Amino acid sequence: MIRAARGRVVVAMSGGVDSSVAAALLARGGWEVVGVTMRNFCYGDLPAGSGASCCSLEAIEDARRVADAIGFPHYVLDFEEDFGRAVVDDFVREYAAGRTPNPCVRCNRLVRFPRLFSRARALGADRLATGHYARLGRDVGGRPTLLRGADRAKDQSYYLWGLTPRVLERTLFPIGHLTKSQVRAAAAEIGLEVAEKPESQEVCFVPDGDLRGFLQREVSARGLSADALAKFRPGPAVDAAGHELGTHPGSGWLTVGQRRGVGLALGEPRYVIELRQPNTAVLGTREDLAAGGCDLHEVNWTAGAPPAAELDAEVQVRHRAEPVEARVEPVSSTAARIRFGRPVTAVAPGQSAAIYRGDELLGGGVIRRALPRSDGAREPVGV
Repeated sequence: MIRAARGRVVVAMSGGVDSSVAAALLARGGWEVVGVTMRNFCYGDLPAGSGASCCSLEAIEDARRVADAIGFPHYVLDFEEDFGRAVVDDFVREYAAGRTPNPCVRCNRLVRFPRLFSRARALGADRLATGHYARLGRDVGGRPTLLRGADRAKDQSYYLWGLTPRVLERTLFPIGHLTKSQVRAAAAEIGLEVAEKPESQEVCFVPDGDLRGFLQREVSARGLSADALAKFRPGPAVDAAGHELGTHPGSGWLTVGQRRGVGLALGEPRYVIELRQPNTAVLGTREDLAAGGCDLHEVNWTAGAPPAAELDAEVQVRHRAEPVEARVEPVSSTAARIRFGRPVTAVAPGQSAAIYRGDELLGGGVIRRALPRSDGAREPVGV
């Protein structure tokens, strides 16, 4: 095992190239590295042919081989119960409620960082490191700030808005200053077998990308109420004025902004613009999807407290969305109202909105509802 003077650091390792290079760079930089892989669910429960997953035996063995090659210990930590309760159960419940959850954000907030910090302390580690494409900075008072990754195409700061100052103070993002191509080149130079390993683009517990199949398996198994189960059965589809258009497959399968899979041929593109209780889908044009803002709840500010007054910022409502200029009004310590500088499409309740000033992530929250455009063209969307 590598012994060094900079301190001991626990590195979260998924078996992929990013976390592997993060661990290698820290070891080379004088840290005493301990690798850990989170077992978040039973890989044996995945359907045949599901593909790679961060909880698969292949991923665990890849992480272990990297640790052996570099010379540091590696452990597998069982978080299945915590992850199932905080992330998977919530994921199914949110779809049943007509909302679109972001499990990666929720995992970072409630499982990955808090649980790994707890284990890091037990292992005598001073810091926790991950392979996220994000960077750390300092404000004028010396407090930690969270910045976008240098590779804008791979930036993962959006998923980290739930981190607190205490967490940021003790976290390292060793590859945040690198591009993906530089990370792969570093892995090849070090001699890591995972240098060209493909990366997963799917939800980790739905590795085959079959969301509908996953929900079909899980809605009954997780004890949902009869009302929740009913949302996965056919229901009425209407236009914005309430005129019936036909039947949709179930609001539990749908999300705001969706076009395909609605089950109707109407002669022109129609999108889900709202999901109404108990099981009604409202369809409209792309223009109908435009929102003038959104209300957030479960808000976290990375500085530890909300701003004292309204502020101008940029807000990003999906991981791949372009940020838009916005006015942000803190309503309480955990709520905020966003007014976009221009209309934004497909603002889905349940998704995350991240708040930036330039490259700095100021915080974020969960979208409770979308707000109408300034012309008042339609009522707020949300449940």
